[in-house]
Amino acid sequence: MKFAPQSFVRRALPLLVVLLASLAACETSKRGIPEVNAADGTDLERRQLEVSSKLVGRVIEGQIEYVVPRAQLATGFIRQFNDGTVVDKTTIRKVQGSPKDKAIYYLVGMGLRNGMYRAMAIPLETSTDNSLYLRSNAERYIVTSVGCTFCYFSFEKSRITGTECEENTGGSRCDLEVESNNNFFPR
Repeated sequence: MKFAPQSFVRRALPLLVVLLASLAACETSKRGIPEVNAADGTDLERRQLEVSSKLVGRVIEGQIEYVVPRAQLATGFIRQFNDGTVVDKTTIRKVQGSPKDKAIYYLVGMGLRNGMYRAMAIPLETSTDNSLYLRSNAERYIVTSVGCTFCYFSFEKSRITGTECEENTGGSRCDLEVESNNNFFPR
């Protein structure tokens, strides 16, 4: 039997083309199939936060960068109060009782209802990349003043535990109410 290299190439070439085409069709890329491994836990955490909550800000070199415009945050607080309270100031505040305590960021809205001071604070979730997320199941701390021009939240280990009136005149007080969830960003 005599070996003819040209006829072998002619017969093998179509098989080689089909084989290469089928390998190319099986190629997967990281864009199409997300891969999760132990080192990639921060990405997984961020994606889980994005699904169950809304990004409102970021901490960049100790400074707060708002992702949601403050006017939109004020509208969310007005909707949450749902009693005629007009919110004219919104902020994100870092609270850390001591250097050993974990810092907690709160989304805070302040305003007036019938001339009386009102405020609401909602704790934010912090991701490993310092993004700040508002969860729909986050509790709301609501302050209503009775005779106080300004009320402060009081904290223990970075958690809201009560309120204080700016001035201690007879009969002035700040009432705190805690609600178990929010609908700050309607779906």
